[in-house]
Amino acid sequence: MTNTSDFEIFLAAAPGLEPVLCAEVGSKGFKQPKPVPGGVVTRGGWPEVWRANLWVRGAGRVLARIDSFRAVHLAQLDDRARRVPWSSVLRPDTPFRVEASCSGSRIYHSGAAAQRIETAIRETLGAPLSEEAEVTVMVRIENDLCTVSVDTSGEPLHKRGYKEAINAAPIRETMASLFLRQCGFDGSEPVLDPMCGSGTFIIEAAEIAARLNPGRARHFAFEKLASFDAEAWERMRAVKSMRVPAARFYGSDRDAGAIAMSRANAERAGVAEYTEFRQATISEAQPPAGPPGLVIVNPPYGSRIGDKGKLSPLYRALGQVLTSRFTGWRVGLVANEPKLAHATGLPFLSPGAPVPHGGLRVSLFRTGPLP
Repeated sequence: MTNTSDFEIFLAAAPGLEPVLCAEVGSKGFKQPKPVPGGVVTRGGWPEVWRANLWVRGAGRVLARIDSFRAVHLAQLDDRARRVPWSSVLRPDTPFRVEASCSGSRIYHSGAAAQRIETAIRETLGAPLSEEAEVTVMVRIENDLCTVSVDTSGEPLHKRGYKEAINAAPIRETMASLFLRQCGFDGSEPVLDPMCGSGTFIIEAAEIAARLNPGRARHFAFEKLASFDAEAWERMRAVKSMRVPAARFYGSDRDAGAIAMSRANAERAGVAEYTEFRQATISEAQPPAGPPGLVIVNPPYGSRIGDKGKLSPLYRALGQVLTSRFTGWRVGLVANEPKLAHATGLPFLSPGAPVPHGGLRVSLFRTGPLP
């Protein structure tokens, strides 16, 4: 990449959610985003990379594609790796590490490929190699084409920087934001989660409504790159987009610990004044006063044999409460078993693509406004 002002930027998404992430990236003004397997590609320079990390809710990480070339054997890889303009991206005083993957290529040993790249960087730039380095160079050799990227995010982007407390099997913030988008949520209506756990859906909805940047409270790996401009970054971060939401956001859970966790997380995220959390069972769920909105819920899944039978009554009870009390509300339900989702008796539209989540595959089941 000789041109540092325009290169390919890859935003990772859970497989199945690429079109949803693409819609978000397009809505935030990035150039001609295109869904590809595992994410979305767009083009831009380093400011666009920073902006993607700061603004985009649904991306798991942001990679800057710094070079690509053909390589059919290790000596060729070694030679080409020494011609990559490392000094325009990496700093000689900053540790780095390399992750490589190979598929359908004559170079098939990812460890050997990683080693060649490491040596090339060490010998041409002088930067130290470290297994613990935050700066990761990612090398993918696919059908003899080698693509070299730098992970500009560091810690995965679902780590927004406010959540100290999480409960078992939480949904990632990145996935929660894309599911909210799939349900048609744009920040203008109330959202209720009757099994809110550590509050992910409710906090994410409140942040979207308040126009808070998801990356506002954290550090990124790009701050350690040669291309980083601290003053320009501070100016970008200082732009205030915040507004007071028109709606409120409600979470309930039967577990007192989950409610305490949700409140603490909402406080740290800066959205406590737009959210309400209370301890309540499913049968106690009530729509708040005012216009209808969206009920979104991630109930327990049956991951072990025999769980399905035990969980059916819970899903049935949830369906009965929503059908009898939540007229005019839409529902989004995350489930790994169509059978369990349909036990609610809710009039679902055709479900979204299954998405990997915590070793399972889950789908989002959605309804229109309930009659």
